[in-house]
Amino acid sequence: MITLYGIKNCDTVKKARKWLQERGIEYRFHDVREEGLSRETVSRWLDELGWETLVNKRSTTWKGLDQAVRDNMDEDTALDIIVAQPTLFKRPLLDIGHERHCGFSAARYQDIFNHHTL
Repeated sequence: MITLYGIKNCDTVKKARKWLQERGIEYRFHDVREEGLSRETVSRWLDELGWETLVNKRSTTWKGLDQAVRDNMDEDTALDIIVAQPTLFKRPLLDIGHERHCGFSAARYQDIFNHHTL
């Protein structure tokens, strides 16, 4: 099962959802504001993607963090903060079962779905 993680009002998430819907790709939308994220899920993402890829340093959530927290960010800190403030990760996060992808571009999604067996 494909899962798209994000928040409903994010423009990039809206674009990703529209792209998937227009192509008839079935997926589950996981709204992290409403459903949250488990430590296990975020830990797997961090293991696979690394905190530098997963954390959205352009987000309002990142900018709202204390400077010392931002300066000393690592895997453990990222895990704790993303679980507590799930809007910190780069949205959307597409989970196609055997791999995960952060962010959205139509060309990248086309490549993912053209070259990967779901």
